[in-house]
Amino acid sequence: MSADIRVRSLVKHYQVADREGGLRASLRSVVRRRHRSVRAVDDITFDVQPGEIVGFLGPNGAGKTTALKLLSGLLHPTSGEATVLGFTPWERRREFLSQITLIMGQRQQLYWDLPALDTFLVNKAVFGLEDAAYREAVDLLVGLLELDEILTKPVRQLSLGERMKAELAAGLLHRPRVLFLDEPTIGLDVTMQQRIRDFVTRYNATTGATILLTSHYMADVKALAERVVVIDHGKLLYDGLLTGLIDRYAPHKTITLHLERPVDRADVAAYGEVVSADEVQVSVRTDKAQAAAVTARMLAELPVADLSVEDPPLEYVIDQVFHRRES
Repeated sequence: MSADIRVRSLVKHYQVADREGGLRASLRSVVRRRHRSVRAVDDITFDVQPGEIVGFLGPNGAGKTTALKLLSGLLHPTSGEATVLGFTPWERRREFLSQITLIMGQRQQLYWDLPALDTFLVNKAVFGLEDAAYREAVDLLVGLLELDEILTKPVRQLSLGERMKAELAAGLLHRPRVLFLDEPTIGLDVTMQQRIRDFVTRYNATTGATILLTSHYMADVKALAERVVVIDHGKLLYDGLLTGLIDRYAPHKTITLHLERPVDRADVAAYGEVVSADEVQVSVRTDKAQAAAVTARMLAELPVADLSVEDPPLEYVIDQVFHRRES
């Protein structure tokens, strides 16, 4: 089976004007402007298989959005190769554009003073959708996103969450085979974030679409993607299962105890690194290989009322990835 997204040694460098502040520097830059090269994407290689949901992770400025713009055909690379559904994205052939979508949480395509339904009709004309195909797509998206009550309201009257749902629907009317989702839940409350995650999961299951997702909310990644690609300063740091990332960069478990009576912190420290402690609740970090034995000892030797064993938060794991790169 050939990959829906294939990236080989992809590079995108920018030349950025660089000068100091002040009038003298401004005048000097008129005749002699200095530039520096910014490596937004720096020799990355990966594949995404049909129907796969892959988390595309990295800190601000890592190159994620630039990579998505390259793969959706908005930018030309400095060097390297990429294909999406067998097409070279930056050639921007109609057959390619009709099968992909790029949805950015910070941007909107909806007409501010018109109902979302009017944008849908514009997109219907842009993609040349037949009436039956359009109606089928609208019915599917209205059902999955619960849009019945908002389609006829002016967009300016919608909440941020309602606008994001309408944005998703507008970008998916043509039933694209590949979705590039850039921060689709940014700025949304916890409830609406969960609704968007549920929608992406159901849409993937219903249509078999391939999805490359960026998000700073690790709950999005945990809920949607088994595999992650991690980049920083444009370079690929990790490509593999999310569980493998946790095993590699955070090889420990956190054991949280609720005690029947207070215990000295020194007594708890005998079981591992004490992360937090108050009178009757303590958390201890221990090596994964020893977690079962340590848990058994705690149950036998301490007045335990309740106990939980967890992997470290994904935010901690990602922080460890970037910290190790910098050190």
